[in-house]
Amino acid sequence: MYQIEFSLKPYTKGYHLITEEIKSHLAQLPETGILNLFVKHTSCGLTINENADPDVREDFERVYNKLVPENAPYYAHTIEGPDDMPAHIKSSMIGVSLNIPISHGKLNLGTWQGIYLCEFRHHGGARKIVATIME
Repeated sequence: MYQIEFSLKPYTKGYHLITEEIKSHLAQLPETGILNLFVKHTSCGLTINENADPDVREDFERVYNKLVPENAPYYAHTIEGPDDMPAHIKSSMIGVSLNIPISHGKLNLGTWQGIYLCEFRHHGGARKIVATIME
């Protein structure tokens, strides 16, 4: 087993393909295994989805903003700004970790799959990731 912690570059609010950025932080992968990714924050998330058409990421943004809007009058936790409580809810909906199989020394993602950082804050900053590789 191998584990590394690193920070992603800061991203604006939205859904961002980070597959190559993740891979750039990993040492040589084993022939087979599992990569677990965990983001150490409560206002962003990780998911796997379409890596080709950027419209998919824009649609994610529109749908989640409609499901969990900013400035809803029923939020009690508002001290950190109008995007904070919605970010916490969206983070729980999407999740903060992923498991990805490793086959033949590479991440075994589907042809059209990419890893997304789902940034729910307008200015979330550099997000910390823990990557654990299990052989």
